[in-house]
Amino acid sequence: MRKIFSRFVTALALTILIVLSACGPTAPVVPSGGGGSSGGTDSTEVPELPDVSVPSGGSGGSGSGEPFVFGMLLVGPYNDGGWSQAHYEAGKYVEEKYGASMVYLDKVNPADRPGTTPDQLAEELVAQGAQLVIFNSDDMKDASTTFAKANPDVFVIMASGDQVWEDGKVYQQIPNLMNIMGRMEYGKMLAGCAAAVSSETGKIGYLGPLINDETRRLTASAYLGAKHCWEQAGNDPADLEFKVTWIGFWFNIPGFTLDPVQVSQDFYTTGYDVVISGIDNSVNLPEAQKLTAEGTPVLAVAYDYINACDVAPEVCLGVPYFNWGPEYLKAIQSAAEGSWQSQFIWVGPDWADINNPDTSSIGFVKGNALSAEGATIVDALAADLASGLNLWTGPINLQDGTPYLADGEVASDQQVWYLPQLLEGMEGLSAAE
Repeated sequence: MRKIFSRFVTALALTILIVLSACGPTAPVVPSGGGGSSGGTDSTEVPELPDVSVPSGGSGGSGSGEPFVFGMLLVGPYNDGGWSQAHYEAGKYVEEKYGASMVYLDKVNPADRPGTTPDQLAEELVAQGAQLVIFNSDDMKDASTTFAKANPDVFVIMASGDQVWEDGKVYQQIPNLMNIMGRMEYGKMLAGCAAAVSSETGKIGYLGPLINDETRRLTASAYLGAKHCWEQAGNDPADLEFKVTWIGFWFNIPGFTLDPVQVSQDFYTTGYDVVISGIDNSVNLPEAQKLTAEGTPVLAVAYDYINACDVAPEVCLGVPYFNWGPEYLKAIQSAAEGSWQSQFIWVGPDWADINNPDTSSIGFVKGNALSAEGATIVDALAADLASGLNLWTGPINLQDGTPYLADGEVASDQQVWYLPQLLEGMEGLSAAE
């Protein structure tokens, strides 16, 4: 617990900073040309919160002088080395930067917590003092809506959702709810590029979770990045194979999902020499390490968490990762200080430094297994994306051959977010059977 004097100094410094910078939940800017046609963050402004008590002043924004308390529901273990750990560490970032206090529950999924729903578990966090609750998984979207409507005096962040996107398909006016998502489409393009320039066979496997809008567009973005760099390296596009196998959930649940370790092995033993992880942890890396040690040199791309390559650095080509800290800090600060707005935030990298922990919501760390030549090609793609290159530009057909983007047509944000199928040239299911 901070001492009272330290708390006062922190609050004073923050107040001065806020006045000088006119701080508030601004719409982050994404360079045009990537991820969607507008290249920017879509936000929906709604009237001031009705009947919502907004704390003001004090350490972490609490008028009583106590820290502002926020809660977090994590779909997997807080230390999973992937999606959930990235969120958990973002919460620790907010604690450090703002003096707020986090309470959390992890393993919020039907296998680990049968008979409970995320909205019920959110009530437990409120009982522990949470004034704001973060739901961190797409499968919690309905529960976050239910909870937000039932608790209008509690702020809600739904990570990866689209409920308050005014131009989205499921828009609702929910004043105390905010959607936050990173434009991981960029990171996946870089991941696909790293895979393509490193593959000797031209066969890339993609370890997919469940099938929905998010996973289709991210898998397709990896394919677009792979296709672009494969061709840039002078290879015949017809020689590139890109296959996705979906396991059925964000991570392995024995008896319910396919075993991602076995899926990875199946890829590696059938000529796919690079596997990209799209699930919440990077179990493909240890499998690649094992096979390489046994005399079958293969490679892997990690996902979600900045340090994900650490489990097997010698076979890791890199990791596209989420950095939730900066946007969570802005949102929690706005809730604590009375400037909250219900809005949809879909924000890309800080192209000046995509790995800046204080400014970039999306990053990419090149792995030890990526050659110098491959790193140069990946860096060139990143520079081109920063300058406006948009790989979501036609001609692009859907997997069944249906035209999706005409020649030269740039996808809208809606066309990217709600991609209805995988793309032509990709192998794998586009919808659950």
